[in-house]
Amino acid sequence: MRTERVRTVVGHAVLMLGVVVSIFPFYWMLVMASNTTPDIFAYPPKLVIGSHLFENMGHVLDNIDFFGAMLLTLVASLGVTVLVLFFDSLAAFAFAKYEFPGRDLLFGLLLATFMIPTQLALVPQFVTLAEFGWIGSLKALIIPGAANAFGIFWMRQYAKGAIPDELISAAKVDGAGFFRQYLTVGLPVLRPGLAFLGIFTFINVWNDYLWPLIVMTDPNKLTLQVALQQLNGVYGTDYSMVMAGALMSVIPLIGVFIIGGRHFIADIAAGAMKF
Repeated sequence: MRTERVRTVVGHAVLMLGVVVSIFPFYWMLVMASNTTPDIFAYPPKLVIGSHLFENMGHVLDNIDFFGAMLLTLVASLGVTVLVLFFDSLAAFAFAKYEFPGRDLLFGLLLATFMIPTQLALVPQFVTLAEFGWIGSLKALIIPGAANAFGIFWMRQYAKGAIPDELISAAKVDGAGFFRQYLTVGLPVLRPGLAFLGIFTFINVWNDYLWPLIVMTDPNKLTLQVALQQLNGVYGTDYSMVMAGALMSVIPLIGVFIIGGRHFIADIAAGAMKF
């Protein structure tokens, strides 16, 4: 009994330490955003929240079109997330529950794309979008990310364990076609997996810097991460203002995680992640 109690205390202590380590970077960003730049470089460093947070946020709004960039980023992130959830889950449902010629070969080729660095695709994607006349438009931010190999792989592995074959067979007996099976049988069961994929995709698109920097050529149409980079000065940088901008950009992501994380955390608790 005593040994079990010691293990429980040690386990809780380790978990609490993990929570502190995970939260501290966000707290440190808040500390830097609420102080002045000299305070950031002071020694010993200040570990308490300062009184300059709203002042630094005002400087951010004065230097860049923050809300315009955030709106553009929000539209792009939502657009890519919706398309990824639809196309990736649809392809995953077919890979997981249907037999068709070349299925294993196609899935193997899909996995092989994981070995190709993302940067290698930038030039051909840019040339293709330039041929379409999409450079500088919202379509250049959304269409190239409409589907991805990771999402298909994740949802396929999830669907294999989460969707019983008996449900598919029953739907076929009732005369349901592929798309109806996907809507009525697949989607309700795949919802927790879709919640994780949605959070993962939204955050990746929201934080993307390189691709928007390349394709958004209009200085009045910049995504949030590209706009925040303009806060870095040429001869000097107000780091408190930069951290305030970073803090403002993180707040919407917290809301996204709270909304989508409920399904994801419930799925972990149910032990339904099966590979």
